[in-house]
Amino acid sequence: MGMNTRIIVHLMGMLLLINGGFMLLAALVSGIYQDGVTYNIALAAITTLFVGTASMYATRGHRKEVKRREGYVIVTLGWVVMSVSGVLPYLFTGAIENPVDALFETVSGYTTTGASILNDIEVLPEGLLVWRSLTHWIGGMGIIVLAIAILPLLGIGGMQLFAAEAPGPTGDKLHPRITDTAKRLWYIYVGYTAAETILLKVAGMSFFDALNHALATLSTGGFSTKNASVAYWNDQPVIQYIIILFMFLAGSNFVLSYFAFKGKVQKILKDEEFKYYGIFIGLFALMVGAVVLFRADVPVSDYHPQVWGAAESAFRHGLFQVVAVVTTTGFVSADFTAWTPFLTIFFFGLMFAGGSAGSTAGGIKVMRHILIIKNGLLEFKRTLHPSAIIPVRFNNKTVSEHIVYNIIAFFVLYMLLFIIGAFVLGLMGLDFVSAIGGAASALGNVGPAFGDLSPLNNFSSLPDLGKLWCAFLMLAGRLELFTVLILLTPTFWKRT
Repeated sequence: MGMNTRIIVHLMGMLLLINGGFMLLAALVSGIYQDGVTYNIALAAITTLFVGTASMYATRGHRKEVKRREGYVIVTLGWVVMSVSGVLPYLFTGAIENPVDALFETVSGYTTTGASILNDIEVLPEGLLVWRSLTHWIGGMGIIVLAIAILPLLGIGGMQLFAAEAPGPTGDKLHPRITDTAKRLWYIYVGYTAAETILLKVAGMSFFDALNHALATLSTGGFSTKNASVAYWNDQPVIQYIIILFMFLAGSNFVLSYFAFKGKVQKILKDEEFKYYGIFIGLFALMVGAVVLFRADVPVSDYHPQVWGAAESAFRHGLFQVVAVVTTTGFVSADFTAWTPFLTIFFFGLMFAGGSAGSTAGGIKVMRHILIIKNGLLEFKRTLHPSAIIPVRFNNKTVSEHIVYNIIAFFVLYMLLFIIGAFVLGLMGLDFVSAIGGAASALGNVGPAFGDLSPLNNFSSLPDLGKLWCAFLMLAGRLELFTVLILLTPTFWKRT
């Protein structure tokens, strides 16, 4: 049986309608602030809505069945369609004239990477700044729904581990309970966004800045309304602590947030991934804070310690940057690439950590690291006792060999794609530090990198081919590798 292309086109039309609706929201903000681009953004919205409506109308008689092959195409093509249509507000307003630049910025938005080619963000009209933040927010919500509801259906990346605890799909058809799951997570996502917006406003941000940073935080995106990112508020520590809290929540499994609101605190405390996630962040932040305080090349006085003292300032910036990189949010409160060579290497390593499975964070994910380490340690026992059956256990449950193999395969593919990614960027003229930093950042959806792509610079210096390559890496990393790479294999397209 061939692929059910009609339902694929139908769902792409639905996504375009969603995208067009959010563009209208950005146009409304543009009208409220009278920033001069309301008509242009509205035209982009109408164009997107028209194509979406036409696609859905033309395929209204589709067969309502989604099997695995269609699932892979829908997931990857969905992000591509959203990104391609998402460039229209940038192009129609003339804010970004180069289509490749516009595509890079949009893919970076939807994949919640936060890497930018814009050299002066603060001159953008308010409507476009909101659209830029909304691309994060839409992508972040999409990732949660994917991770909890869709990826287990496709058997991707060992996501079954936590999905077993959440209502989700079974079999080859999309299960109605996916709607319930997505709805509950949507409420949490919206609730967190509203809460952070209010807290940031109370702490001293303007409502506009508070809303944009909340949209970027909960999606672990990292687009800011300021050229200096969150460093703009270095003299207001409370603002940075609020963002740290919500970055931490966004980088944890959203199913745990659901349990918390249901009063099932024991489930959270017993969750192995959350425990390691919290411990790692705490220890890393203390270490970085200590190095910044006693060894950093840049004087701590540059980070406004007079507010609460030098030690507080050092540890706040250490905690902020550790959480920002681990959760792949990518906000910066300081140029962490200027903090001693040791910390430069350390933060490069953190780019491969990732947040929790079932979060909006990118990267390899804490759960995978835990299982790879556990399996590696068990190999010593298996070598000594070759006849013994010694399974890997996670959350006091036996992990099937299939999931362990899947995670090892993911890790190998991830590192291979990172090496190839850096090699390609090197071919395009980037120096060693910029090439490996750019590849790690794009693949891990982190945002800022190193060298020419550091927080003080951005990705605008890349040639067009380099931007397209990084956009591919961002998409592959965001969609758990297999989803994208399987489409590049001849076997996938053979008729069955």
